Amino acid sequence: MSRKYKFLNKEGLYFVSFATVYWIDVFIRSIYNQIIIESLTYCQKNLGMELYCWCIMPSHIHLIYSAKNNNPEIILGRFKEYTAKQLIATITSNIQESRRDWMLWMFKRAASKSSNVKQNQFWQHHNKPIELWTAAVIEQKADYIHNNPVEAGFVTEPSYWRYSSAIDYVDGKGLIDIEFL
Repeated sequence: MSRKYKFLNKEGLYFVSFATVYWIDVFIRSIYNQIIIESLTYCQKNLGMELYCWCIMPSHIHLIYSAKNNNPEIILGRFKEYTAKQLIATITSNIQESRRDWMLWMFKRAASKSSNVKQNQFWQHHNKPIELWTAAVIEQKADYIHNNPVEAGFVTEPSYWRYSSAIDYVDGKGLIDIEFL
């Protein structure tokens, strides 16, 4: 995690965004999205993540979450570390991945430019956590997350995006159980 951005209030509710290195569109395949979904679910059940909003875009992820154990930076760090390893292993073994060699080369290239990564770097280091302290800010960030696929032109309604919590906020059932804002 960047030294510039910190989780100052460990009990706070946070909006975070983080992207793949070079903004590589990894999450255009369901196999990779499933790793993210399973990892978020694991964090909820085993690490104390309270997940309120989420969205997986082709090259990045948005979350609103808090930590029951007052350790939001540890949860996010473990999530990113685990998913990076799992995603690189899955890409490596996926013989149907037409971009496999190129993506693996890009992950190695990113690692060679980083002082603290040895072999492959999947995620960019910064997360830019933003503490959400008012109802207006919470609503603005939730709307931003859920409207991201609409703004990108992928869907016409937020709830149509499969890899998001938007459907949960219109009385549907999403892929991950969430806490409501």
